Order: sequence, then structure tokens, then C-alpha cells
Amino acid sequence: MSRMDVNRSGEMEVFVRAVALGGFSAAARELRLTPSAVSKLVTRLETRLGARLVNRTTRRLELTPEGVIFHDRAQRILADIEEAERSAAQADLPVGRIRINTSASYGTHILAPILPGFLSRYPGVSVEIVQTDRVVDLLAERADIAIRAGELASSSLVARRLGETELVVVAAPACLDALGRPETLAGISRLNRLSFTYTRSSDDWRLVQDGVEQSVKARSTLQANDGEALRYFAISGAGMTRLAYFTVRADIEAGRLARVAPGRMVKVTEAFHAVYVGQGGLMPARVRVMLDYLAEFGRVE
Repeated sequence: MSRMDVNRSGEMEVFVRAVALGGFSAAARELRLTPSAVSKLVTRLETRLGARLVNRTTRRLELTPEGVIFHDRAQRILADIEEAERSAAQADLPVGRIRINTSASYGTHILAPILPGFLSRYPGVSVEIVQTDRVVDLLAERADIAIRAGELASSSLVARRLGETELVVVAAPACLDALGRPETLAGISRLNRLSFTYTRSSDDWRLVQDGVEQSVKARSTLQANDGEALRYFAISGAGMTRLAYFTVRADIEAGRLARVAPGRMVKVTEAFHAVYVGQGGLMPARVRVMLDYLAEFGRVE
């Protein structure tokens, strides 16, 4: 404690320690101040409060009725300050809740399989998942981390890249068989297109026909706001949709879905990032370990 920089909490601490130790001299030794400095601080506190807090005797300090009340409240305030500082210091430990904002597709196919391992590794951490495909304001949504697909607009947020995946056009095999597994724009346009309700940067599906890239024109008969809904609609035979490969790989291998014109669709990839608030380079350990875990186990391909 500096003689030149003693704020209100500092005055409280001097007063409480003087009472606990029974005198100004003992408090001065513990706080590395002179007895006269301790006396002046207590006097200044009394002057500001407009009340005498202690009756000074040659042997010990006696609290006045006002001093008893103030001493009790000062002890509680100092305890609260100590607890606040201890809680803040625990930011260096992986404890507490992590709120992750993610798409249903990433949550289902990537997070679900790896989260048990994370929770086992860090038992002091709990995870809250909020699923949405829309871009959110991390601060407004009280999110620690958001998983975002596509190119990132420049912002004050910091991103950890989680790889990239190909976007593939798929449909139920029965739908394709009914049209003879179409390879041309005319044939593909007869399939219903299942699309997202919001605008995506890669909404233009393109197919190479006669050596020229051309846009796939198909009527959008069904829309949904997340990829998992579109995946289920496609499996049920409602039409064709374009989704991240990692979300439909198992369906393709199991024969629930098939790629539409796989040799002719123009290849499009989409990057994935874990986006977080990293102001000033400070980051709670709970967030840091999750980002490290996602970088190791949560990558897409």
C-alpha cells in the first residue's frame, strides 16, 4: 500500500486492520506505514464521514457506536472486493461456462461427437450450445465463440480457421433415378431445389455444359433456415440441395443421398472459422482451451 495512493477501500483496510490489531502502531507495522500515517488516514476517514469511529486510548482503540456499524460494513465490502479479485484471477483456470453459437449442421456432425471428450478433459467447464445459421453479434448474444461458414467480413473479432469443405449438390437416389440421373441443365432443372431462407455468398450453383459454366436454374419449392432441415428434406425425396460435404458424407456412403452430376458441377468450397472476442489479447482459459480443442478435433473437410 502506497502512502501517496490510498483510496476509499484503502482507508477501510487501514481502519479494519487497526481495529483487528488493537492499535495504530500494530497496523502500521503490518501495512508498512508509519503510526502517524495510519492515524492521519483514520482521521481523514472520520472527517469525510462526519462521525468519530474510534475513541483513542493509550492502550487500545475503542469503537464508537458509529464505528461498530461502519466496521461491520467495511469488513463485508473488503471481503466482496477480495472475492471479486479471486474470481477474476480464476480466468487463468479452465472453469466456468462457454456459450457457443453454431449452425445445426456443425453442432450435429462435428461438435456432438467431440464434446464428451472435451468435458472429460476439463471437468470444471460447462458448455451451452445455441444453434442458428444466421450471423450473430457475439456481444449481444452473450456468446463466447461462434462457428461461422464462408468468408469473414473484416471486423474487430478474431478468428481461428477450422479448415474448409466442399459444397456438394445431393438428392435422394430415387429422385435421380426417376429422371435417369440427369447430367444436363435441362434434366437437373426438373428437380425441385431445396434452399436456405437467407442469402448465402455461394447461392449460384454452376454446371459445366458444352465446355461452358452455366447457372443451374431450378425452382425452389422448399426453404429452411438450417442445413440439417434441408438434409432431412433431401433424404425424404423432396428435391435436391447443396450442403457441406461433411454433413452428407455418411448419407452418401449409406446410399441415402447421391451427388447430382458429380463430374460436372463446378467445385465450390467453404471455409469454417471459430470466431471470438479477443480484445487486448486477454482471453479466459475456458475459451482458450475450447478454441485449441476445436482446432485439433473440430476441423471440417
